[in-house]
Amino acid sequence: MRVYLDNCCYNRPFDDQNQLKIAIESAAKLAIQAKMRSGELEYVWSDELDVEVGDSKFLDRQEKILPWRDGATVHVAITPAIEARAIELVQFGIKSADALHLACAESVECDWFFTTDRGILKKVQNLGLMRVANPVAYIQEDMI
Repeated sequence: MRVYLDNCCYNRPFDDQNQLKIAIESAAKLAIQAKMRSGELEYVWSDELDVEVGDSKFLDRQEKILPWRDGATVHVAITPAIEARAIELVQFGIKSADALHLACAESVECDWFFTTDRGILKKVQNLGLMRVANPVAYIQEDMI
């Protein structure tokens, strides 16, 4: 199974864990990452993740997130076709950076696209065969 985590997922454990929703999402994301680390889940990294993580003003986050790039099974370079698909997704009200993440994941046929961004989740639940979901949804299904 191939998955893509957007930047907000990688950053979730650094957010205020005193908020129950954030703590639950962090735990779900960390459980997914454990499956990524073990090879149970194949995961994708993209040029867009490089840009967003690299632009972070929090150097400690960069140091903890960027090493995940090295374990990715697939690294997606932004191509004209991906840019064109992202422009199509923007027409549905998705922000341009989020659209690039989605287009990258879709281009390599990910099964799951994980995000904690409510803006994305309100607009997209599926993109072709790819499920777009909060990490908690995957963990709930995985437990059944």
